[in-house]
Amino acid sequence: RQQKWKSSVSTQAKMPPCDFVPEKYESYPYERMQKIREQNIAPSLRTYYKKPLLLHQGHMQWLFDHEGRRYLDLFAGIVTVSVGHCHPKVTMATQKQLARLWHTTNIYMYPPIHEYAEKLTSLFPDPLKVVYLTNSGSEANDLALFMARLHTRNFDIIALRGGYHGGSPYTLGLTSLTPYKHGVANGFGCTATMLPDVFRGPWGGSHCRDSPVQTVRKCSCIEGACLAKDQYIEQFKDTLNTSVPKTVAGFIAEPIQGVNGAVQYPRNFLKEAYRLIRERGGLCISDEVQTGFGRTGSHFWGFQTHGVVPDIVTLAKGIGNGFPMAAVVTTKEIANSLAQNLHFNTFGGNPLACVAGAAVLDAIEEDGLQKNSEDVGTYMLLELAKLRDKFEIVGDVRGKGLMIGVEMVTDKDSRCPLPAEEISQIWEDCKDMGVLIGRGGLYSQTFRIKPPMCITKRDVDFAVKVFHIALQRHMERAA
Repeated sequence: RQQKWKSSVSTQAKMPPCDFVPEKYESYPYERMQKIREQNIAPSLRTYYKKPLLLHQGHMQWLFDHEGRRYLDLFAGIVTVSVGHCHPKVTMATQKQLARLWHTTNIYMYPPIHEYAEKLTSLFPDPLKVVYLTNSGSEANDLALFMARLHTRNFDIIALRGGYHGGSPYTLGLTSLTPYKHGVANGFGCTATMLPDVFRGPWGGSHCRDSPVQTVRKCSCIEGACLAKDQYIEQFKDTLNTSVPKTVAGFIAEPIQGVNGAVQYPRNFLKEAYRLIRERGGLCISDEVQTGFGRTGSHFWGFQTHGVVPDIVTLAKGIGNGFPMAAVVTTKEIANSLAQNLHFNTFGGNPLACVAGAAVLDAIEEDGLQKNSEDVGTYMLLELAKLRDKFEIVGDVRGKGLMIGVEMVTDKDSRCPLPAEEISQIWEDCKDMGVLIGRGGLYSQTFRIKPPMCITKRDVDFAVKVFHIALQRHMERAA
């Protein structure tokens, strides 16, 4: 068996060509950069890899380090570079605005905010037609929470375990991943309920999720009924009946969990959860920070893949292709709750941000990136599934479009997370062969693949081959 692995793949994957030539690196030497990092940059801002990358330039799906080495970026600056590094359309639009007007704030009218607000909200179903622009995803979720409480006059918010909704003191109550929790009081009135994870949770089978690739767990469902979904809804009801008052302010969930490793819920779970929350006077919040802007392929917004319409939607990351901006989209009625007193944002919706955001929407449409996410993402999921079938340590491949998770285990029966040091070796090997991927999950056991939406099938072939070689080397080390 070991011999078969050795001969089944070439020892070196060939990187697809790229005609872009990066500028010569002319900043400080690597060692000086490292020293500055140690002395002047907050240590909580950690770097990836044993020898951290010093990146110098980006072009579409490619990144270049200080020595001119090229990398295929499959993590997109943590799911943020939506249309490609330094996309010419976004770059040009922002440069033009930079020379015209940077900043005035919302106390005056200026064209970009009105043009962008109309353009963005036109992509949402009624009655989601009012936008409040902010600077980050944490800030957007913070505001969504605030709005839900103001509007309903209730206090309690329910979130799913494993969810990541930000790191501010307010949103930390919604974030249910231990590594992000600090031992200080935060997030009063936030209750975490069971995550309907059909791979790692107590229930789940081979028909549960909206993905081209299902779990290898057996399913006892009958046609048109999902037993796993029913069980997880019972747990949701249990939380409602025991942990919160009779009326709640709301429920927040990502359509597919991001930081937790592209975790997907059973079909119709969100639909039923939304109904239960609304029965108790609460609002439903969809955190689209990672799933929005066509990344799931089949739909522009992640909530549409669940057949629901939320009351509040939060957006960030891919909204500006790396420009720091975010948004809360809601109904006129809910937005009015915030207008009873002053609520002001200095930089939110500044002219530069709005122009960058509008150019991103144009690039998604003109470059056909939603369709590309669906086609290339499905292709990649199916290719990765072949590796899952071949290697015992690849426990689960899941996702939709270019929102993909590959969960690593010691073996498929126990589903025990592969030890961190073993995952790190595979991850470092991929980087050394020119492929950058993310990490996620409660035990950092899941590879997160969420590239710029412009990647090609040729890039996928290269990336999958690299991953295959890294897995093969791991098996050889283990043997």
